[in-house]
Amino acid sequence: MPAPRFALPTEVPGLAARRIAADILDGVLQKHRTLDEQLEGSGAHPGLKTLSDRDRALMRRLVATILRRLGTLGHVLSRLLDRGIPTDAPRAQSALLIGAAQILWMEVPDHAAVDLSVRLVQSDRRAAKYAGLVNAVLRRCAREGQPLIDEVQAQTLDVPPWLMARWIAHYGETTARAIALAISYEPSLDLTVKSDAEAWATRLHGEVLPTGTVRTLLQGSIKMLPGFGDGQWWVQDAAAALPARLFGELRGKTIADLCAAPGGKTAQLAQAGAQVTAIDRSPARVARLQDNLARLSLEVKTAVADATEWQGECSDAGFDGVLVDAPCSSTGTIRRHPDVAWLKHEDDIGALTALQQRLLRKAVTLLKPGGTLVYCTCSLEPEEGEHAITALLAAESGVKRVPIDAAEVAGLADIVTPDGDLRTLPCHLPHPDPRLGGLDGFFAARLVKSL
Repeated sequence: MPAPRFALPTEVPGLAARRIAADILDGVLQKHRTLDEQLEGSGAHPGLKTLSDRDRALMRRLVATILRRLGTLGHVLSRLLDRGIPTDAPRAQSALLIGAAQILWMEVPDHAAVDLSVRLVQSDRRAAKYAGLVNAVLRRCAREGQPLIDEVQAQTLDVPPWLMARWIAHYGETTARAIALAISYEPSLDLTVKSDAEAWATRLHGEVLPTGTVRTLLQGSIKMLPGFGDGQWWVQDAAAALPARLFGELRGKTIADLCAAPGGKTAQLAQAGAQVTAIDRSPARVARLQDNLARLSLEVKTAVADATEWQGECSDAGFDGVLVDAPCSSTGTIRRHPDVAWLKHEDDIGALTALQQRLLRKAVTLLKPGGTLVYCTCSLEPEEGEHAITALLAAESGVKRVPIDAAEVAGLADIVTPDGDLRTLPCHLPHPDPRLGGLDGFFAARLVKSL
């Protein structure tokens, strides 16, 4: 008589997603690795391949929620722990953060959030001794967590103090608090479409913003959405889609796009009819840009080069336009990339501003007389925006600012500065549903080279 077969025990549903979330959190908070490098490309977490689409989405939302609410979570857990968060077992820290985030902000039953966090701790040799502590603290969190949040200005806790101080100094306390509130919400999905925005908004259950961007709350795999496979749109925050529009009519013009990857602005320029040369120093990023453009059926020249040293591949007269989408602190993108808040430091800004000036000076040399330079950064810091243009104009007498008119940016006068530059803030474009409001923080200026 054959021996009976017994099914091997299977892992508790959802535990793998939480284990990988804990690994990625540790990567950000302990090893200072970005979310992008842990989620995509050669450095991606190997366990991602084993997750279903549903668990992958859960893992991403867990990580993003924790990073978006990290200051508040620290406040709550510190009030619930007599001796502070254990420092000798990172998995215990991660389990507490993962459990509390689910209890306080996600549609996960409290008992499931507690149970899975306890299992997460039990599966780690160094952290197993803290299973009872994690269980007790998270049960208290379910009872007492929300009142602990209500007693403080939670949104300001979720911005590093050095960054909040900068925003208050530059924008005023009211606006700084509005920025902090805006970046606390999970953002929408923004798409730049090739044509017929209204039809795509209907098909994707979204709406068309005044700027023409299609905004939707659809979630899941981007590649499975209608229109992705046949290249009808690309993912691009509504604010990021504005700088390329500042060149005006582009058909037939030659444009150098410096620091071009991943290629959203490159695609806009090519779709508008420009002859684009896209430059980026990273071979991997250029390969990604080429893949994106191939999907969109758009042709551009590409070059792997340091843009500050690139000699150009245009006529001796120079390019009709140059776009400098400069590397920056990226503080304007925290609503979409919450790891930025905890990976960047104030000291980073000085080194970046020096690079930005080198790129600006290089761009001027690549322009033909009468050519247009558009400079932009996804930073909220004035050194990387307004101050950068002031420094360039002081050093280069052969260029001048061409003020942006509100009519060029869908009549949104609030995003045009008194000097005629573009300045979007996360609290701009409010909406009754905060997930459908907001913009990434961008600065852009338009300059022209003297004839």
